[in-house]
Amino acid sequence: MTPDQILRFKQLYEEMYSLCGGSDPFSYARAREIYMAAEFGHKVADDYAGADAYDGNIPLEYKSTIAKVINATYNGISVQDSWEEQERYIINDKIGKYPFHYYARFADGKIVEAWKLTGEKVLEILLPKIEKQYSKKKNGSGKDPRIGVTVSQKEIKEHGERIM
Repeated sequence: MTPDQILRFKQLYEEMYSLCGGSDPFSYARAREIYMAAEFGHKVADDYAGADAYDGNIPLEYKSTIAKVINATYNGISVQDSWEEQERYIINDKIGKYPFHYYARFADGKIVEAWKLTGEKVLEILLPKIEKQYSKKKNGSGKDPRIGVTVSQKEIKEHGERIM
């Protein structure tokens, strides 16, 4: 980068930081969430906790990737004391509380494909994967004590609606 490009980047970064209400636009893929909301006509959520965006009053979950194929990872899922509590947490508090999940694959700074799945379908895909990991994580196996699962490209394309 030239010195002029570096200066311009700094200015743009500061402007984006300001537009994000003083929070880091690059933390937790926030910049891509804002881009997705603009592309899909949604309202960006005010903070990092909870919904990523809203369609009117409907809370939405966004997942994005820069990989060569579209997929979505749900990382950092807290492990509950029992499977019944885990399932309730996933359905009511974590994944199932969003009626729609939007997935976008970015390349060259733009969305090159996007898909929409219902929350019910995402639960149908992910609950068996979560249950499979649950006992291992509950017993402390692995480096990360939290659950992490993925909706694959095949699952997205098989069950989703392509919107871009």
